Amino acid sequence: MYDPIVLGEKVSQIVVRGEERKYYRFRGGRWYGGIATADCVGCNLRCKFCWSWRIRDNYVKIGKFYNPEKVASIITSIAQRRGYRLVRISGGEPTLSRNHILKVIEEIESRNLYFILETNGIMIGYDKTYARDLSKYSRIHVRVSLKGTTREEFSYLTGAKPEFFDYQIKALEHLLNYNVSCNPAVMLSFSSDENMRSLISRLREIDKVLIDEFEPEYVFLYPHVIELMKKYGLKPRKAYYPNEIPSELI
Repeated sequence: MYDPIVLGEKVSQIVVRGEERKYYRFRGGRWYGGIATADCVGCNLRCKFCWSWRIRDNYVKIGKFYNPEKVASIITSIAQRRGYRLVRISGGEPTLSRNHILKVIEEIESRNLYFILETNGIMIGYDKTYARDLSKYSRIHVRVSLKGTTREEFSYLTGAKPEFFDYQIKALEHLLNYNVSCNPAVMLSFSSDENMRSLISRLREIDKVLIDEFEPEYVFLYPHVIELMKKYGLKPRKAYYPNEIPSELI
């Protein structure tokens, strides 16, 4: 088992260069009702159901460096062209490049758009000043993607040390303490009902708003995701093929 903080530092040495970060594509899409996305390279987890695992595992060779201004300019252009109000960084873990991501958000603040920060939350849970820095912006929402519902599930699904599941929970606490809009998005494809109820109880103890904003996540059965799960002998209890994803999950 690995330490995601240590792995993140290793990956950052390759995918971050000063205020620049590696990206492999920019796109529009239907998620959130329409959003412009910059897909970054590099992650501090190795989820066994990851939809971008081929990019994730080839972070040394893949991608091109962009500065914050260029990233903001490209996704703003996509959003304006398609009539979107939302933008995001996805594909990898945005929080690995702290200075870069904060400057991207700062750029977006002045462009009358809303930024969705999709993150596994580990870096924010590790260092509460990350949440403090995010609180400086008014047009941001942080979606913390929990990898399972318990320490054991987290470790099983990611291969990481189980205690780092608590960092994901801690991220939500830090964000709420600094009044940053956030919600938990929980991977439930491999969870029992009992474990889900246990997580809900834990989140309720932090703040009821986390229950009100609880977002279920399920594996999307793209061919390359099926290939990865087969490698690990991973079988979801519930999953969707891309053409049957319910609208409420989009």
